[in-house]
Amino acid sequence: MTDTAGDAGTGTTGTEVDPRPRRVRRIVTTRAGGVSQQPYDSFNLGGGVGDDPEAVQTNRTRLAIAAGLTPDRLVFMQQVHGTRVVPVDRPGPLPGTDGIVTDRADLGLVVLVADCVPILAVDPAAGIIGAAHAGRRGAADGIALELISAMRDLGADPRAIDVLLGPAICGRCYEVPADMQADVERVLPGSAVDTDSGTPGLDLRRGLARQLQDAGVGAVAVDPRCTREDSALYSHRRATAAGATTGRLAGLVWMPSR
Repeated sequence: MTDTAGDAGTGTTGTEVDPRPRRVRRIVTTRAGGVSQQPYDSFNLGGGVGDDPEAVQTNRTRLAIAAGLTPDRLVFMQQVHGTRVVPVDRPGPLPGTDGIVTDRADLGLVVLVADCVPILAVDPAAGIIGAAHAGRRGAADGIALELISAMRDLGADPRAIDVLLGPAICGRCYEVPADMQADVERVLPGSAVDTDSGTPGLDLRRGLARQLQDAGVGAVAVDPRCTREDSALYSHRRATAAGATTGRLAGLVWMPSR
């Protein structure tokens, strides 16, 4: 696991947020440290990819313990590449949901990805956090702005919100048809790039960062790792190219009460 709790005023990573009134923590997991067997080895946290359910549950328990939480305090979504964002005060079924926000301490908000963008947002001054899953469709349809809006509805100030865009497939690797690239660029400016092969590509984190900054979000940090290039991370595209399946890594954000 990689601890990416940033100082919410600077957008840096690797340090704990100064608590006034709340401490905020963020974790992004890797493939290491779990019990899943090949091809999911070893810290798969996705329950819908064909892995042994007992192994997934063991991995989720390990994630909770690493965060200083009990397993029943992790909130998972049934992600559908949409824009629905839900305020939560406890774990529970969240069908058709790609974003969650809370003002409760010791409640871990989890987003699962394997090339899509995990968005982890915090306003430590207001004591409000959010997590969202941004694939191509969700990013283009505005999931990031919906997340910020839901945090604002709970009392967050966008100017005080610090966003981490976690590991995802990079523009060098994310090849798409030219018409798809144009469609996304139209609604998420800054996303269109060329791949390493000189073909049309998308850098969703680049577009999301620009969108969030234009919306007045105080700080946006981008984890530089590419899921397709980094074998320590899960990548749907890398696995598919090899005729295999793969697991899911997690982005986790929470506010410890002590």
